[in-house]
Amino acid sequence: MNADVCLPPQRKTVCSYPRVLRLIHGLFGGIFRLAGWQFAESAPLERKYVMVVARHTSNWDFFVMVVLAASLGRQVRFMGKHSLFIGPLGSLLRWLGGIAVERSSQHNFVEQMVAQFADTDDMVLIIAPEGTRKAVPCWKGGFYHIALGAGVAVVPVYLDYGRKRAGFGEPCMPSGDLQSDLPRIQQCYAGVQARHPEGDSSHPDKQA
Repeated sequence: MNADVCLPPQRKTVCSYPRVLRLIHGLFGGIFRLAGWQFAESAPLERKYVMVVARHTSNWDFFVMVVLAASLGRQVRFMGKHSLFIGPLGSLLRWLGGIAVERSSQHNFVEQMVAQFADTDDMVLIIAPEGTRKAVPCWKGGFYHIALGAGVAVVPVYLDYGRKRAGFGEPCMPSGDLQSDLPRIQQCYAGVQARHPEGDSSHPDKQA
């Protein structure tokens, strides 16, 4: 195994405890709904897919995603900077489904994520395709290559701070032609406002 990605062993995470998920969903969902947020009622039916969360410009996006993730009924995984996975915080992040990634490395984390999908029949991998909260000229293509290699769909998720709505777009099964598939995925974000619009890189005309 390469050093850039530390895959969690097949251990129980928070997603293994439905009662805890219901508590988390009720707590965070209640707080955001009091603030005026609306969340999609129906989750994707697929048991395995790559979920892309775009217009990622704020740490608040994580807490909005907690509400959606807790409603999926799936084993949710997400990737984070390896420097966060240290000590008690690292243990907590792994329990939440985190996978530590060395962003500066160019090793084959795509292949390792594909292997992770192959090793389970229930997994949702959440990825922010911009790779950062800062403005970038285009999306990174890793999410697409993971989905293509694993033979799973890409499910876009929007976090619209303008209308205070969060939900799912149509699943897209990768054809192998990224430039052809990307507009289908990004159309989910038409008219969606990020928390910090100046850092938004998810416009449909910006391609990986």
